[in-house]
Amino acid sequence: MQTRAIPATGEPLPVIGCGTYVGFDVAGDAASLARLAAVVAALRDAGGSVLDSSPMYGRAEAVIGEVVDAAARRQCFLATKVWTQGRDAGIRQMEASLRLMRTPTLDLIQVHNLVDWRTHLATLRDWKAAGRVRYIGVTHYTSSAYRELEAAMRAATFDFVQVNYALDDRDAAARILPLAAERGMAVLVNRPFGGGGLLRRLRDRPLPGWAGEIGAATWSQVLLKFVLSHPAVTCAIPGTGDPAHMADNAAAGGRAAPPESFWRDAAHRIDH
Repeated sequence: MQTRAIPATGEPLPVIGCGTYVGFDVAGDAASLARLAAVVAALRDAGGSVLDSSPMYGRAEAVIGEVVDAAARRQCFLATKVWTQGRDAGIRQMEASLRLMRTPTLDLIQVHNLVDWRTHLATLRDWKAAGRVRYIGVTHYTSSAYRELEAAMRAATFDFVQVNYALDDRDAAARILPLAAERGMAVLVNRPFGGGGLLRRLRDRPLPGWAGEIGAATWSQVLLKFVLSHPAVTCAIPGTGDPAHMADNAAAGGRAAPPESFWRDAAHRIDH
């Protein structure tokens, strides 16, 4: 899988990861856990490493702890979020995340949807200095919050920003992605399929001839190639609980994405 450097350190990060919203929020029966262990295996077999979760995602953090064994945990890039108000509540929530994910150190903790971000940023800086988290970040999933997100990115130093970006949801390209590049922040992209609606609309249509030219064998890979064409994007994290979908998504990272200019007339390219 292709990698891109995390600006803060130069550490290479594989360009396709896995989001755990919905897909990893399961009861914990043996069949579900086996299926999700296969999702993690498909990601790792393809060279990927990023697993992104949150306390907001139900049992997802606990499921990661159950299906990622100790050896795999050292090879995964484990990311979660803090999603609560107040310093003490934030600390309790982050301590719970470490416990549920069965790791003494997390690769990335992000302030989820900007909730009380100034308070949590102070704690995260302390945790980073103490070696309890390697990177810190901030997230949002809707363009209506971009003004507030931009203000946070200008006011403070984050290692990562996570934002929504897709072929049919390109608002982040106007200010957020250029600002991340300017400020030296890695970018995780959630909702790279536009929330799924675009992929559902395209699924039964034949792939255009140019898809093979950019190394895409499925519509999922086409849409991920679009996201990865933006030079500010570090990693896309489509959510899935299906091993076959994970393997399909991961394959989009096996060859460099085309330049951003390739998509200048994106609608025409999709229709032809």
